[in-house]
Amino acid sequence: MTENELRDWICRHGESLYARGLAHGSSGNISARLDDGILITPTNSCLGRLDPARISKVAHDGRVLAGDPPSKEAFLHLAMYGERASARAIVHLHSTHCVAVSCLCHADVDDVLPPITAYYVMRIRKLPLIEYYAPGDRALAEAVRAKAKAHNAVLLANHGPVVAGKSLDDAVYNAEELEETAKLFLLLNGRSTRFLDRAQIVDLEARFPS
Repeated sequence: MTENELRDWICRHGESLYARGLAHGSSGNISARLDDGILITPTNSCLGRLDPARISKVAHDGRVLAGDPPSKEAFLHLAMYGERASARAIVHLHSTHCVAVSCLCHADVDDVLPPITAYYVMRIRKLPLIEYYAPGDRALAEAVRAKAKAHNAVLLANHGPVVAGKSLDDAVYNAEELEETAKLFLLLNGRSTRFLDRAQIVDLEARFPS
């Protein structure tokens, strides 16, 4: 896609996520990688009412190149892009079920959701929980960076998910699949549940390499 096409597509995905309740108020942000930087939704913007011309363009070192001031969480996106050469887009949401999971106590913070469905395994693999930092705290970038090389999605404690993809569509679909898995996890909590076993997971990883 050209830069202008990406700007338009970010707006269309933002509107869809907002309309379905996966984003609310001015929460959440979307970015897409360019050769000379990234496009990212502006600070204090509503994903449901984005203007393509006002989307921020930021250099890889964080300098603002064009558009409105970027999301204050742009550094999270830059940290993940820095570790994942295959990432072409990133979605960060405060979606309800993922945030609920991020507030729970977990025995294994390296993998906080079980392999409920094949599509979760295919798109997310494993989901590590990043310890809590206040919004805008630059230390959060380093915590994300430490996990990003091995994971295309992380869950920020008491905050929400940061999800990468090989394209803008792919990043959005990954974020949607993660939210649906979090919803299933909460619905099944306390019930005797059959998860995918290790052999089934290995088979999926072989069929659908990341």
